[in-house]
Amino acid sequence: MQTDSMRVTGMQCGGCSTKISLALNALTGVEDVQVSLASGLVTVRYDQQRTSPHQSEAVVINSGFGANGMNASNGHDPRPNYCG
Repeated sequence: MQTDSMRVTGMQCGGCSTKISLALNALTGVEDVQVSLASGLVTVRYDQQRTSPHQSEAVVINSGFGANGMNASNGHDPRPNYCG
C-alpha cells in the first residue's frame, strides 16, 4: 500500500469533502481516503499495482475541484466557487 496526499482547491463545505471522498473511494485500488476541509488536504491510501496518484488527481479534477501534490499537472479549479 502507498499513501500520498494532495492539496485540493474549491472545497467549501462538508458536501464538497463527501463528494471527493466518494469519488476517490470508487476508484479501483483505493483503500482509504481522508479529506480535511479545514486544511484542503486529501490523503489517499491505495494499491499502487491497481491505481496511481495521477488517476486520483484526475478523479478530483473531474469532480470539479482543483488538485495538486500527487504528480499534479495543474492546480486550476475548473469550476470556481463550485459547491455541492
